[in-house]
Amino acid sequence: MNNLPRIHYFLLLATLLTQLPLFQSSYHEYQEALSKSILFFEGQRSGYLPQDQRVTWRANSGLSDGWTYNTELTGGYYDAGDNVKFGFPMAFTTTMLSWSVIEFGDLMPPNELRNSLVAIRWATDYLLKTVSQPNRIFVQVGDPHADHNCWERPEDMDTPRTVYAVDAPNPASDVAGETAAALAASSMAFRSSDPGYAETLLRNAIKAFQFADSYRGAYSDNSNIRDGACPFYCDFDGYQDELLWGAAWLRRASSDDTYLSYLQNNGKTLGADDNINEFGWDNKHAGLNVLVSKEVLEGNMYSLQSYKASADSFMCTLIPESSSSHIEYSPGGLIYKPGGSNLQHATTISFLLVAYANYLERTSQAVNCGNVNVGPYSLRQQAKRQVDYILGDNPMGLSYMVGYSDHYPQRIHHRGSSLPSVKDHPEFIACKEGSVYFNSSNPNPNVHVGAIVGGPSQDDSYDDNRDDFRKSEPTTYINAPFVGVLAYFAANPNFS
Repeated sequence: MNNLPRIHYFLLLATLLTQLPLFQSSYHEYQEALSKSILFFEGQRSGYLPQDQRVTWRANSGLSDGWTYNTELTGGYYDAGDNVKFGFPMAFTTTMLSWSVIEFGDLMPPNELRNSLVAIRWATDYLLKTVSQPNRIFVQVGDPHADHNCWERPEDMDTPRTVYAVDAPNPASDVAGETAAALAASSMAFRSSDPGYAETLLRNAIKAFQFADSYRGAYSDNSNIRDGACPFYCDFDGYQDELLWGAAWLRRASSDDTYLSYLQNNGKTLGADDNINEFGWDNKHAGLNVLVSKEVLEGNMYSLQSYKASADSFMCTLIPESSSSHIEYSPGGLIYKPGGSNLQHATTISFLLVAYANYLERTSQAVNCGNVNVGPYSLRQQAKRQVDYILGDNPMGLSYMVGYSDHYPQRIHHRGSSLPSVKDHPEFIACKEGSVYFNSSNPNPNVHVGAIVGGPSQDDSYDDNRDDFRKSEPTTYINAPFVGVLAYFAANPNFS
C-alpha cells in the first residue's frame, strides 16, 4: 500500500512535465536559418529568372511590366503572397537587406554574403529603373484590386499590370525618400565588391532624395495613386520620417556634411523628436534614431545628440525590467503590436537591438533606463528571445520560418507556393481556377523555404490557415531585417 502515493506522485509529475512549455531549452541552427532567410527572396522574384535560380518551382513572370509607359520595368520583387510590385515596401526591404550586409556582412560565410548581395541587386536593378526618368518616380506595377480578386501564379498573370507614376511637382516624399535610403545603403553594401555599381547607386540616391525633398507630401495623397496604393501601402504615418531617413543614409554613404546639416536643421520640424516606438515599411523613427546614433557614439557628433536620446528611450521601452517598459509581449514572449503581419515588428526591432548593441559595445557604453543600466548583452538577449521564438521556442512549438525544423506552416497565403508549379502543371490556370487550390485544406505543393509568415495571435495561437492572410502571409520586409540578426547569432551563438 505504501507504493500508492509514490505512483500518484510519478503520475502527477508526468502530467506536469507534459504541460510544461516545450520551448524552455533548445538549440537552433542559426546558420541554416540564415541561408534559408536569404533563399526566400528568390521565390519572390519578378522578371526573367537567371540560370542559377535555386527556387525551381518559380519561372519568368511580369515580362511586359512598364509597357503602358513605354518603359522597361521588369524585375524587382513581389512584396508578399500576391503578384503586385509595391515600390514603398520594396525599397524598405532593400534598405534593410543592405543594412544587414553593412552591419553584419563580415560575419556571414562568403557564399551567403554573395547570396545577400545578389538579393539586394535584384531589387536595386529595379529601383534604378523607377528613378530613371527626370522628375518622375514609378511607385508601383500591377492593379492590386484585380490581382487580389484572382488566385493565380505570377507566371500566369493576366490581370492589368497598371503602372503608377508620380510626376513633379506632385509629391512622393515617402517612396522617393525610402528609395534614396535604399540606393544609398546598397551603395555601401557594394562598395568593396563593385565600386562602379556602388557609384551609380549613390548618384541615383542623391537624385531620388532631391525629388523627395523638393516636392514634399505623401505619394498616396495623389488622386491617381491613392486607389492603387490604399489600403495596402498607404502612407499612414506621414512622409517626414522618410526625408530624415533618406538624409541619414546619404550622410552615412557619402560623408557629405550637407546631409549632416539637413539632420541637424530639420530634425525638429520633421518630427525626429516624436518618440514613436515603431520601425517598419511605413514608420522609420526608431530605425532613424539608431542609425544616426552610430555617428554620435562612434564619431562624437554631439549635434545629433537628440537622435541618440530618442534611441536610448526606445531601447528602454523594450526591456521588461525598465521602469519605462511598455512594449506588449505575448504570454510566450513575442513582441506584439495589433494589426497584421506581426512578425515584421519582431524582426525589425530585433535588428535594431543587435545593431545598437554593437554601437554601444564598440564605445563601451550602456543605456541608462532610470532604474536599470542596460548594456549590449541585455539588448542581444532581448533580440535572441525573439529569434528563438520565431524559430520554434514558442507555445505552439512551431517554426514560423517555412522549411526550418520539422514543424512549420504548411498552408501559407502565397499564390506561387499554393498552386502547382508550371513545371508540374504547364497548363494555364486562370484567375478563378486557382480558387480550388486556395480553398483546399492540403499543404502547399511548393515549400517556400525561408518564408517567415505574419505570425501568431496575441495569445500565441496559430491555425495554419491559408485564408487568414494576416497570420499566414510572408513578406519581404519581415525577412530582410532577419537576415542581419541571423548573421549575428550564427557567428555568435554563445554571445556574451
